Amino acid sequence: MQAVTVDPEEELPSMLWGLDPIFSAFARLYIKDILQMKESMQVPGIYFYNSHPIYKVDVLGTVVYKREREDFFCYGVDDGTGVINCLCWKNDPLKETVEPQKTGEKLSDGAQGGFDPVAELKKFHRTHQNSYRLDIGELIRVRGPVKTSRQQREIMASTFYKVDDPVMAVQISWMTEVLQLYRLCYDKPLHLQSDPTGVSVSPLTKATWILKDFLKQNSVNRFRPYDVQDLLQPVISSPPQTASVDQEAGPSGCQQLRNLLKDVLQILQDEGVVYRKVQSQDPVYHVTERDTDLLITVKDIIREDSKRDKYAEKGCHVLHILSAVRQRYCLNVSKAALELLLQSLECNSDIISTAHNHYTIL
Repeated sequence: MQAVTVDPEEELPSMLWGLDPIFSAFARLYIKDILQMKESMQVPGIYFYNSHPIYKVDVLGTVVYKREREDFFCYGVDDGTGVINCLCWKNDPLKETVEPQKTGEKLSDGAQGGFDPVAELKKFHRTHQNSYRLDIGELIRVRGPVKTSRQQREIMASTFYKVDDPVMAVQISWMTEVLQLYRLCYDKPLHLQSDPTGVSVSPLTKATWILKDFLKQNSVNRFRPYDVQDLLQPVISSPPQTASVDQEAGPSGCQQLRNLLKDVLQILQDEGVVYRKVQSQDPVYHVTERDTDLLITVKDIIREDSKRDKYAEKGCHVLHILSAVRQRYCLNVSKAALELLLQSLECNSDIISTAHNHYTIL
């Protein structure tokens, strides 16, 4: 086995992301770098720093602005390199109102004689809430996935809490660790192991990547196979030719190209990137995220059904939305296509996920 260095300017194919240990970790990046990371052309919500795929981060900084709503806190966090918006959802205890302890409040009869569990529970509850309610100037730690909403980069916090650091010991230790991580991990290009032939990416993976890039860069709404077939010609021509006997026995270049395109289109359908609205001899593939009619249908379903008592609290489950889309719009819409569209709508703040696989309109 020999190592292959990934070019920092090239995007690693998605099937290889798991080979980078940083992908599975909360990356401790500077906020400046989080704001400047390039978003993946293959999967929205995935970003690249120096060829490393990243989707969740861990930041420590000072609260420079705050906003509170019924269901969430919104904190602006500054680590000295930049400011990023952090959306922090409230759990049920945080939604409850706890009366602050009054000065000179007398202990109950039970507390005068010793331990009072009710008073201790209130005290614990008050302390718990205070650790999540921060004011401007206080130190906060936030961990969660990175999202882009209305062209603004933000962190959807999975964990957040106030950090008490009166002598700045936590911040000094944090910055020391981050510098070491940059030196040893983040600023070093990714090295992958390849086989002795030096082939690290298959032609099918390259072709899939080429077609995805073409659809995104050219804002394609729909296409037929022969419209994109020539794009994959370099992939067929790139492998080194073997003996002439093997060439005569194997399929022709045109047949290889057709077979490759067929496999790529099947992968895109399995991932939900494209779908066929009508099954016919002359196939037309619709790009899921650019199908305006499908987008409007999904939003209407969520808006209408979220008003029903059954879905008022948690929102509509993805399987309910899928069933309704197939009844109203097209039977051929797959679950993968719907999930990709829901993710796109959520990134644009048209809808919001209230629980696992549940969505409601904003």
